[in-house]
Amino acid sequence: MSDLVTGFRYLLKGQRWVARHGKQYGFGLLPGLITLVLYLGALTALALYGTGLTTWATPFADDWSSPWLGLFRGFLTVLLFALALLLSVLTFTAVTLLIGQPFYENLSEKVDRDVSPDGTAPESGLPLHKELWISARDSLRVLVRALCWALLLFALGFVPVAGQTVVPAIGFVVTGFFLTEELTGVALQRRRVELRERLALLRARKLLVWGFGTPLGLAFLVPFVAVLLMPGAVAGATMMARDLLGEETRDSSDDEDENGDGDENGAAGAGVQETSAGSP
Repeated sequence: MSDLVTGFRYLLKGQRWVARHGKQYGFGLLPGLITLVLYLGALTALALYGTGLTTWATPFADDWSSPWLGLFRGFLTVLLFALALLLSVLTFTAVTLLIGQPFYENLSEKVDRDVSPDGTAPESGLPLHKELWISARDSLRVLVRALCWALLLFALGFVPVAGQTVVPAIGFVVTGFFLTEELTGVALQRRRVELRERLALLRARKLLVWGFGTPLGLAFLVPFVAVLLMPGAVAGATMMARDLLGEETRDSSDDEDENGDGDENGAAGAGVQETSAGSP
């Protein structure tokens, strides 16, 4: 259970880090805002035209008597919107990371430098277009996996009782895993860690992953909250990536750095305690 708590602490640490680095936080909000507008437009269109879509998809029910026709198509419309909402949560991070690759890459690198004992950060050495291609390719591969899970959970949702209790809980756990994979991928890709190895690292520390990703997935159900938390989620995931790879990490300082990346007011104090990779 300690890993579960540790994962949640990384989520909080990431939010505290961006709160102390206002400039990085501000830039990190832009990709999320763009993605939010796109997703809200798509979900609004589905809400307006979802009934027509289910009517078109179920011509065999046209002759059903009332109230069964309305109940059946209404149920399908609700399920369709629920599936779209689940896919939005699963894909929001991937799309936002793709749009904001340069922003989040820079943010993650600064977090690495801040918490690294020697003040350095790993670099991929790849040109931007190559990094974008790898990110898009890996996000698509993860999305296929997430979609398979989403369809399975959608089908299990028809099971009485379990479909309304156990299945949603499993859905949040699955969502948390894939959210964490996407977010830690920013730092791990910079270290040239391939997707298969990234997934193996996460599966070996499932409680850590769930402690980080599941509460984040619940928060991401509120669209604007997802935008606000995204920069801190990237920061926290970078710290978690160091843990997964066994890299030494120190507590970050509250001081404003030399480049002015801290908040405008600054803060006194410094991180003096080194921690092992397993205990942040």
